[in-house]
Amino acid sequence: MPWLLISLLATVAATLAVGWIVDQALQRTAARHPSAPVWPLLRRCRIPLQLTVASALLLANKPLQRILRTAGDDGAHHLLLLLLIASLGWLTVRVVAAALEALLSRYETRVDDPARIQRVHTQISMLRRVVSALIVVVTVAVMLLTFSAMRTVGASLLASAGLIGIVAGIAAQSTLGNFFAGLQIAFSDTVRIGDTVVVDGQQGTVEEITLTYLVVRLWDYRRLVVPVSYFVNKPFENWTRRDPGLLAAVLLHLDHTTPVDELRTTLRARLDRHPLWDGAEWALQVTDTTPSTIVVRATMTARTPDDAAQLRFDIREQLIAHLRDEHPHALPRLRTTDT
Repeated sequence: MPWLLISLLATVAATLAVGWIVDQALQRTAARHPSAPVWPLLRRCRIPLQLTVASALLLANKPLQRILRTAGDDGAHHLLLLLLIASLGWLTVRVVAAALEALLSRYETRVDDPARIQRVHTQISMLRRVVSALIVVVTVAVMLLTFSAMRTVGASLLASAGLIGIVAGIAAQSTLGNFFAGLQIAFSDTVRIGDTVVVDGQQGTVEEITLTYLVVRLWDYRRLVVPVSYFVNKPFENWTRRDPGLLAAVLLHLDHTTPVDELRTTLRARLDRHPLWDGAEWALQVTDTTPSTIVVRATMTARTPDDAAQLRFDIREQLIAHLRDEHPHALPRLRTTDT
């Protein structure tokens, strides 16, 4: 028993020491290479690393194994083996996630194109989920194979695999469809994280893309959860697929006596002073007329959809205020006489 206690204390000390040494080494490496984001991200692997080391040391602990064999307790040994496999799978998932996130961070520092960054962000996010799912499946499969019952029924499972595959394929048709639709979205560049889209008449920003669903954050901060198959089978609007900039339009219904040329000059002056106008395009045109009003459309460009929306609100307010103060007769009114 004293040797068992000493070996257990040594296992705990070794586990803590390995975790501390690896953490300190990653800290110093990150300090020497501040531009490499992978080293700080790898520090999140400390807990699964310590679990892996602890379970491996316990399995290699001869006094403990001798006592377990003497007591005929195979369950504890099996439990340690399962813990080792599970912790290895967890550690692998953390390492892969850290490597992919570091790759994305490094790409963001080298590329100035927001569209390309969004595309790579979406692809790496989907790749991380796929790889993590594969690691989990492999880990669970290896854990199941450690049970003798699973190995015994393996032949019968293989014999009935054809029938089970057909049934599972029919039952999971929708899920598999969403899975492959998610992969198609990630690598076909139809929609990316951060894109502004219109789904069923509702505008929002793509906040998250998973293997089965897509989350759109609406203007009022509600979240619209849509199956990814929707973006493969149905048409939708993507306002930022090629260029994050957008053309904003303001429609004004005004009186026929409105001084359009002066209003056009006023629009340009207000745009020159507005920080959200990108200076690319602008125009003011009379697009329609009715017996009582004319329809004036002011257009202007902005860098992002959010900037375009705010610019549209501000310019509409400023043009109406200008007409109210300088040309009140230009605002539409209902005439009840011929004068």
